[in-house]
Amino acid sequence: MARRRVVLVTGANSGIGLALCERILSEDNQIHLCMACRNMQKAEAAKSELLLTHPGADISLLKVDVGNVKSVIKAAEEIKQRYQHVDYLYLNAGIMPNPHFSLKAFLSNLLSRKVFVMFQTGQGLLTQEDWLTDDGLQQVFMTNVFGHFLLIRNLEPVLCQADCVSHVVWTSSSNAGKSAFSLTDYQHSQGQESYSSSKYATDLLSVGLNKHYNNKGLFSSVVCPGLVLTNLTYGIFPSFFWTLITPIMWLIRVFINSFTLSPYNGTEALIWLFSQKPESLDPMKKYLSCTSGFGNNYVTLCKMDINVITAEIFYQELLKLQVQMEEKNKVGDYR
Repeated sequence: MARRRVVLVTGANSGIGLALCERILSEDNQIHLCMACRNMQKAEAAKSELLLTHPGADISLLKVDVGNVKSVIKAAEEIKQRYQHVDYLYLNAGIMPNPHFSLKAFLSNLLSRKVFVMFQTGQGLLTQEDWLTDDGLQQVFMTNVFGHFLLIRNLEPVLCQADCVSHVVWTSSSNAGKSAFSLTDYQHSQGQESYSSSKYATDLLSVGLNKHYNNKGLFSSVVCPGLVLTNLTYGIFPSFFWTLITPIMWLIRVFINSFTLSPYNGTEALIWLFSQKPESLDPMKKYLSCTSGFGNNYVTLCKMDINVITAEIFYQELLKLQVQMEEKNKVGDYR
């Protein structure tokens, strides 16, 4: 009997993560789907929802908080006990805490050449609050970047095998701003665009992972789901504002294909990668989910604004941080 392919999705209980799980099961109902979530009550509800439309699907749950070092390490140990090999690792979990809209940036860009970039990416429009974890790391960096890096590193035995290929797929963002990221402050403790910085960091990290892991059978890709209306985005403005602006956004989509709006549409590039051979993909490209004004989904790609030297320096910094965090938590070997 052939081995079921194992697909693990972090942040799988809602939004893009849940939509991705549904689409993957529709694509191949013979996989084993592992929904890795922080809130197990919501995870159980999401699993039940999937089983209604995909009765008999092979679905398991895994408790993990990628914003907590000990939780990540514990989850990695459980994954290694459950599976011989993980075929797809979708790194989707992420946070944008207490986002605030910058009216000043909006007005200054509204009548400039930056107006379309502003609507496409939200660059400079949103500022976020941040705080320290119990391990002394910036929460957004830990959750969106380092927690997933730590997971990959601890899953090497089930990701890096001579006879099997593994594909790591990061949910990045059009808001991944190079201007928000700094190697001297890669946790973004001094700025107000922690989300933008963290998403650029994942783009850098994907390049670094490909350099160090492609020869071990692990490949990394980066996806931008476009502007999707989820709990993450709904928290930016009061509910009455969304009631007013949502119809306008559907009209804007005629001109801006990155307005995917629904989680289903936002997963287009993620599900497209599910059917690709990862070794044939360009590690310097980002895969974009797009939706036409008529509601047709398609995938485009763009070259990431990444300096490979910067990517390598950042990768090495994360290796050092891994040693520090695992020493602090008294685990790990440092290959």
